[in-house]
Amino acid sequence: MYFKFTFCPIILLLWASLSFAQNVNVVIHGAASIAKTDDNFVCVTLDWWPSEKCDYNQCPWGKAGILNWDLRYGALINAIKAFNPLRIKVGGSLQDNVVYKVGEVSSCPNFMKREDDLFGFSQGCLSMERWDQLNRFFNHTGVKLTFGLNALFGRNESQTEKGFWIGDWQPQNTRDFMQYTISKGYKVDSYEFGNQLSGSGMGAKVDAKQYGKDVIVLKNLVKELYAHPETQPKVLGPGGFYEEKWFNTFLEVSGQGIVDGLTHHIYNLGPGDEPNMMNKILDPSYLNQVSQTYKGVSDVVNKFRPQLGAWVSESGGALNGGSKDVSRTFADGFWYLDQMGMASTYDQKVFCRQALIGGNYGLLNATTFVPNPDYYGALLWHRLMGSTVLAVTKESDPNLRVYAHCAKKKPGVSLIFINLSKDRSFTITLSNAKPGDAGKPNYEFVGKQNREEYHLRALTGDIKDDIVCLNDVPMVQTDSEDIPAMDPKLVDASTPISIAAQSIAYVTIRDFEAPACV
Repeated sequence: MYFKFTFCPIILLLWASLSFAQNVNVVIHGAASIAKTDDNFVCVTLDWWPSEKCDYNQCPWGKAGILNWDLRYGALINAIKAFNPLRIKVGGSLQDNVVYKVGEVSSCPNFMKREDDLFGFSQGCLSMERWDQLNRFFNHTGVKLTFGLNALFGRNESQTEKGFWIGDWQPQNTRDFMQYTISKGYKVDSYEFGNQLSGSGMGAKVDAKQYGKDVIVLKNLVKELYAHPETQPKVLGPGGFYEEKWFNTFLEVSGQGIVDGLTHHIYNLGPGDEPNMMNKILDPSYLNQVSQTYKGVSDVVNKFRPQLGAWVSESGGALNGGSKDVSRTFADGFWYLDQMGMASTYDQKVFCRQALIGGNYGLLNATTFVPNPDYYGALLWHRLMGSTVLAVTKESDPNLRVYAHCAKKKPGVSLIFINLSKDRSFTITLSNAKPGDAGKPNYEFVGKQNREEYHLRALTGDIKDDIVCLNDVPMVQTDSEDIPAMDPKLVDASTPISIAAQSIAYVTIRDFEAPACV
């Protein structure tokens, strides 16, 4: 079932040594942080899609939908437990089609393909038996849970404007669901209200003022049912694509203290059948374009100051299930890890990858639960990159992307280097910015302790490969379906950092003096 390799082919190391090397000085500004992420910044989603969900003449969801996937697989359990804990958001396009079989709701239909309905499917149902199963699984694996609520319940689609839903949200089904959840002692970290209903919407949209009024109803419901503030789930919204006017109006109507976290979605690579996707992923100027969205959301947060700040509550890169040729390969990590780095510099607290399983963009294979390359990049981020974000400056080829955080386990700093160049490696020296005096020259950092380095590259050298090597060891699950050891390579501090062409590297430096990290 699994490929077994001891080391990646040595010929790749010889090829890498022949590529053109460019010297780069990277300056870390460690005197003060520029942003803060949540301790559980890395997040994944679980979606509702049934196996009949198809795009671009393919149906990649299989049994990966929330109502269908088998919770007993050891590979799946071990992949989640490795994060200790992993933040998971249950939601997606069909969440506003889901009723909860509790209270007055007696029938529990399955999603059925029906072209005239929202997203081409009829209403579906979450039974409390399935909710029990899911919570036993979440408790066993230590999941930190966000649950996406149906925000269309009780509304009707406008007769004059297709896709525009009108009327007040009816909270009774959600009330019954929450009461059941509380009675069972199930832990929910946060509730997100609706999916992609903001602005122009995706399939459905709700007026910003109406959404603002309804989220007040939800917040009051949560306060009423969860009596103790310390166990009270947070309320998140709107969980859609950022449009400045809509976001401002909704927050003006809801007012201070209602929405705890402002959530938005990022799909900046276009549709999953985009033929130019690989070029987009490897183009630094294209990757930079989405920074305007991060800045816009950050500005709104600074204006209205929700307690939890901004979250990217869904981001799969490519829409409609991702790209079958790219999303499951090593190449996708250039987009994914760069997005997490960029989002963190704009003070985004959480970044949720669509999806843990399902579609072409799952971190795990939807059938075998074997991790795809992006899983290992995400796990390293979770283990190495702390919540304090530091500024980094450099003058070099834009194909080298660099982000720095305080190390998750003190002391020191952790950096991620992303080399988009096909034929150029980078030799890195580090400098420490002089705090408090921009006129003084930076001084080169000379370490005394060995660096901890984690170098990621494609097994065969082809970035379309679906097996990643860590420090020249292929990452494949063990015979017991455990995640393999992910140990650093200890490197003499007197040597420069070397980043091979089309590779990604995490580097932790324990004796780098950054006052922000003390």
